[in-house]
Amino acid sequence: MSTTTQTNPSEFLDEFILVEDELIRKGEEGVSVNPRMEQLRAAVVLTREAVRAVSITALELATESAHFMGVVGHKGELLNPFEHLDGAVWEETEVPEEMIQAAYDYCQELTRREAGNFYHSFKYLPVDKLRAICAYYAFCRRADDIADGDYRDVFPGGLGVKDPEAIAYRRELEVLAASKPVIERTEFEDKLAQLFFFRKKLSTAYTSQLSSTDPIFMALKDTIQKYNIPRELLDDMISGMEDDLFTNRYRSFEELYSYCYRVASTVGLVCIEIYDYESPVARDFAESWGVFMQLTNILRDVAEDAERGRIYLPLDDLERFGISEEDIFSGRKMLEHPGWIPFVKEYCKRVAAYRDKAFKLLPLLPKNSRYSPAAMSAFYSSILRKIEKNDGDVFTSVVKLSKAEKLTLAAGVYLRHRFFSF
Repeated sequence: MSTTTQTNPSEFLDEFILVEDELIRKGEEGVSVNPRMEQLRAAVVLTREAVRAVSITALELATESAHFMGVVGHKGELLNPFEHLDGAVWEETEVPEEMIQAAYDYCQELTRREAGNFYHSFKYLPVDKLRAICAYYAFCRRADDIADGDYRDVFPGGLGVKDPEAIAYRRELEVLAASKPVIERTEFEDKLAQLFFFRKKLSTAYTSQLSSTDPIFMALKDTIQKYNIPRELLDDMISGMEDDLFTNRYRSFEELYSYCYRVASTVGLVCIEIYDYESPVARDFAESWGVFMQLTNILRDVAEDAERGRIYLPLDDLERFGISEEDIFSGRKMLEHPGWIPFVKEYCKRVAAYRDKAFKLLPLLPKNSRYSPAAMSAFYSSILRKIEKNDGDVFTSVVKLSKAEKLTLAAGVYLRHRFFSF
């Protein structure tokens, strides 16, 4: 086994960063982003020399025991079936099928436990698509848990925040972002290092030479190969998580749109590759689908985000209605502000436009894939209507659907999109 290579930060940057000044737009209506930052992020790869590798003996042992690897413990806890392995990668070109299926089992169980409404919509997909969606959901869930929660991602053989490459990456990213972290410094460095190695794990899904021993990325690699999913979409998701470490305000809607594209539209774009589609216009509708759901989330979670010092609502739009940052932080007092209801009405009208465009996606999908996006869209549409009906009261309590409402919506969607043609 080899140990982590000590890399000079400047050498890392000089080797991988190709300076191009052509602007890069994220999303149909988003702002152009820093091309050097995109190049820095896209250059993150994992090599044999950079990690401790699993020995052939360990691989053979894992293969022999793959049939007995469970993902649920005696106390009902979720178990990593490969936790006993102390290396970050397989040095084999192929992973035994038993291990791939164990990895999928892990992702499906994680999704069942943590996805809530999403898993309900997934379970009517054909088995191969269900497994693939769960692998992708697990990837998104863990990225979000790192950036916005207290989950600690393990990278066997890595040096964490002390890793020279992670340090070089962080320093260059800070320079390019031209912004200070919006969270405490130690936490920022820890989370960014985890996301850096998370991105390295992703790189193994796009090479035939290495495979991650993380069950999420093992299953994800199989999904990516089956459905030909572009790496840029998954890289952008991680970039959105990194952006949350640098940004807690958005001046314009266009800036917010680019963020929504990274963390939500990319989800829609990956999902339709798994669902299958024929017309390329489906990609435009999938982008709108993600924006619709993310904008709904943002309005629903205004109070929760404010408690964490975050305001995702565009400041320019708020100011047009005489609403300041201090007003948003005032909590329930916001409901007395004369500009709040007019702002919410305008905001909801904008969201509804993306919702209507998103619904145009459904006829472009195979009938056996429609229920999943239709159910999610129906749930979010109902939440948006509730917020409008309550005059924008997202401060008194969290706006959510009751179990009866979910069942009623789900039944209607199931009948329409599984058994009837458009």
